[in-house]
Amino acid sequence: MDPSKGTILLTGSNGGLGNAIVRQLASPPNGSVYYGLYAVRDATAAPALRSTLAGYPSHQHDVVSLDLTKLDGIRQTANAINARIAAGEVPPIRALILNAGYQNLNGQIIGDDGLDYNFTVNYLGHWLLALLLLQSMDKACGRIVVVGSDAHDPQSKLNTTIKPVLPVDNTLIPDRASFEALAKGTWGAASDPPWRAGYRRYAATKLCAMTMVHELQRRLAADPALNQIRVLAVDPGYMSTGLQRRAPWAVRLIVFQVLLPLAAWLAPGGPFRAPETSAAHVLRAALDELELELGGELGARALYFDGAQPAETSVESRDVGKLGLVWKGTVRLTGLRKGESILQDWS
Repeated sequence: MDPSKGTILLTGSNGGLGNAIVRQLASPPNGSVYYGLYAVRDATAAPALRSTLAGYPSHQHDVVSLDLTKLDGIRQTANAINARIAAGEVPPIRALILNAGYQNLNGQIIGDDGLDYNFTVNYLGHWLLALLLLQSMDKACGRIVVVGSDAHDPQSKLNTTIKPVLPVDNTLIPDRASFEALAKGTWGAASDPPWRAGYRRYAATKLCAMTMVHELQRRLAADPALNQIRVLAVDPGYMSTGLQRRAPWAVRLIVFQVLLPLAAWLAPGGPFRAPETSAAHVLRAALDELELELGGELGARALYFDGAQPAETSVESRDVGKLGLVWKGTVRLTGLRKGESILQDWS
């Protein structure tokens, strides 16, 4: 088991964007030099992923079960992966691509642990997975890539045009109480219609993911054993994928099945993109030599891309006080304990 460039671990591998990423990873020349670890909710029931992989019989890979709404399950999966890499069965992780996403515009689901699915899938589960897998990352050139969304920024073009997020003072998470409410599914205005409430929850959880990008990069940069690992985020743009399957039927049919693909075709360089285009952007962040394009300076700075273009995350996602608030709240909610992560400054 010796693909020369290491392992790519991808979450959400059975979804629209995830499957497009798998196709490009499994295709030559990537398919022969990277080992694929493809995470799905249930490894016995991932038809789109299995169908794709059947077309690339020479690509070395494994499909693993990972339910991001179950913290105990995340620990079990991470421990199993760490053990396999430590034993030399699987190469070190060259890139950890945190792609899985959840959006519910019809209502919401609260898990057995009392946490909202938007929060656990889009943020909390990925945060815990990344912290637990740091020991298995390629320490010289590993990358953690978070799939983001401009929904996290109240000042993005979409949010200032149709105002689906409607934050107070352009702030999605003003304090600890709001963060706790977001985690428990009680965040937002009770008068919001389901589609707006669902979109706002999605936006706020994507904001949490962007704070992770900045704060994790800062802590990695200060860690002598991990300071070469880079954290990046990519906004894939607006795509027609399975993410919208929990939206009203009219939204699914008219907006995402007709208007959005048409807009992507008419303006291929714009914010409306085909999954294959966005997959290439994600893999560029995960695998390409971006240091050369950015003047040789990745340093300790987290990077964010809108597709292939360097961009900036929201003002709130870069607020130092907010970064600490979300990080400490996350440690508390995950119950992360000393010794579970090799990150020195984990708490």
